[in-house]
Amino acid sequence: MTRLIKISVVVFFIACLLLITLVATTYLKVNEANLLVDETFITLAPGTTFNRFTKKLQNDGVVDTRFWLRNYIRFNKQYAKIKAGTYLIKPGQSYLSILSMIAKGDEHQFFITFVEGSTFKQWLAQLKTRSELTQRLQSAESIKQMLQSFGIEQANPEGLFFPDTYAFTYKTTDIEVLKKAYVKMKQQLDLAWNTRAVGLPYKNSYQALIMASIIEKESGKFSEHTRISSVFINRLNNKMRLQTDPTVIYGLGERYQGDIKRIHLREKTPYNTYRINGLPPTPIAMPGLSALEAAMHPEESDYFYFVSNGQGKHIFSTTLTEHNKAVAKYQLGK
Repeated sequence: MTRLIKISVVVFFIACLLLITLVATTYLKVNEANLLVDETFITLAPGTTFNRFTKKLQNDGVVDTRFWLRNYIRFNKQYAKIKAGTYLIKPGQSYLSILSMIAKGDEHQFFITFVEGSTFKQWLAQLKTRSELTQRLQSAESIKQMLQSFGIEQANPEGLFFPDTYAFTYKTTDIEVLKKAYVKMKQQLDLAWNTRAVGLPYKNSYQALIMASIIEKESGKFSEHTRISSVFINRLNNKMRLQTDPTVIYGLGERYQGDIKRIHLREKTPYNTYRINGLPPTPIAMPGLSALEAAMHPEESDYFYFVSNGQGKHIFSTTLTEHNKAVAKYQLGK
């Protein structure tokens, strides 16, 4: 009996030693770097089990054996809860880090950047190039339905989306991205409108947005925005036409081929500010924060004219005579 007890004790200690060795080895293995050479995406559908997840890792060459991962969750069951999504696995990333990422649902973030001065049409084209997005805006009717769901009353949504960089996860819809941009523009426009300077010739914030879009298209140089704004404000206050080329170009649409002709300036369209009084009916692009603030806080000046110097800046004038001289010098080469 004593001998049997001794044998049992020895077996017990051997079993304990083996278990401790197994646990220690498991913890060492899951802290090792994965086998990848290049970054890879892994997409897990809803309802994916831990067994299917580890099998996918093995099939994708992330691990050579599933044993250590499956053994690890015996002691750490919180990592067995798989969350659906698309994840980026990087070379050198430990298996424990991968498990933690999946358990937290820390999906990979994709990014899309819309630049100041781009148009709604350009945004739609840019969204279509992103295969990570679920494309819902396939027709004019789907776009109309989207605008209605946002509560947008204007038939032309130009200017109503804020140009910025937006993050999204795999298979986010294009509509969801635009919703973020719409909400942000509304917030920025409301803030700018509520803190605007006194005496501006706008009936509402939408007119200020129109002005901001014109300022945005006139110059990509932020430091000029408030001065350009002052020119247009001075013109409106003095019942002068804005006479700005970007609005003419927008009104021409597909007919614009890179050069404004005299016939274009004579054509009476809703956007030809050489022929109409006041502002065009809608914005002509998506203005950024600098242009929004400039529309609400123009520089105080006596300028009524400006012309490009051909080097990214503008020459401002108070009289038509000065302006004509500037045009002759910088545009006509005289």
